[in-house]
Amino acid sequence: MGCDGVYPEEAPVRRVRVGPFRIDRGLVSNRQFAQFVAATGYRTVAELAPDPAVYPGLPVHLALPGSMVFIYPALRREGASGPPWQWIAGADWRHPFGPDSGIAGLEDHPVVHVTARDAEAYARWAGKALPTEAEWEFACRGGLDRKRYAWGDSFQPGGRFMANTWQGDFPDQQLALHGFAGTSPVGSFPPNGYGLLDMIGNVWEWTADWFAMPGAGSKSCCIPSNPTGGSEAGSIDPQASLARLPRRVIKGGSHLCAPNYCQRYRPAARAAQAIDSGTSHIGFRCIVRP
Repeated sequence: MGCDGVYPEEAPVRRVRVGPFRIDRGLVSNRQFAQFVAATGYRTVAELAPDPAVYPGLPVHLALPGSMVFIYPALRREGASGPPWQWIAGADWRHPFGPDSGIAGLEDHPVVHVTARDAEAYARWAGKALPTEAEWEFACRGGLDRKRYAWGDSFQPGGRFMANTWQGDFPDQQLALHGFAGTSPVGSFPPNGYGLLDMIGNVWEWTADWFAMPGAGSKSCCIPSNPTGGSEAGSIDPQASLARLPRRVIKGGSHLCAPNYCQRYRPAARAAQAIDSGTSHIGFRCIVRP
């Protein structure tokens, strides 16, 4: 696992063992998530108003159901200022860009605006689970060892696009040279060596692990078997000002990862995400253990 010389939270390269498991070939799609909701009546975190007890001091105008949405260059008003990421009331998995949007035509795109809780609820319904970070990274590498990408060391072998990542200067120029300015239907790019789709790019993926720096709290001299990350309490961001919430590891990068901004479209790459925060570029897939 891991990588040296890119981002500090990936280092050091280290050996771990994982037990046998089966993993979904593709990301959970809008179509699949809709089947889960139809069967259970489940409501995602983004569809519920925030609990004031969890967010002390939250402004009244933000105490509404909603989620974080990336505003693509083509959708920004000319001359408009402000960050490309915006919290939008009414944004959720059914309305990925805000209350006036929908998922018609996006049924085979990965579901987004789902939190760790939402992903785990789907997994339980499906008789599955979320992968640990180690399981996810093992699957992502597709049988390769210490390669930079899920398919080898060249980002674009023979000029072929291998994943849905940002094309151009992020966040103001999206060239979409591979044909997708946002998410793409699951399986639009070549599978890895294990036949798995979209392990890199498209959307980030939730894992079961609480975020910690590699090796934090470990004194073992042996190769760890089935490591499960850090502790829930230890995953809380000490710099958080509004809500001190635990964070999970997300993996794989997304269609918003670009060389000038976020080179996390690699198996070793990882990020910390608060468990209450679904966004327009985070999804998931599930596994089954014997």
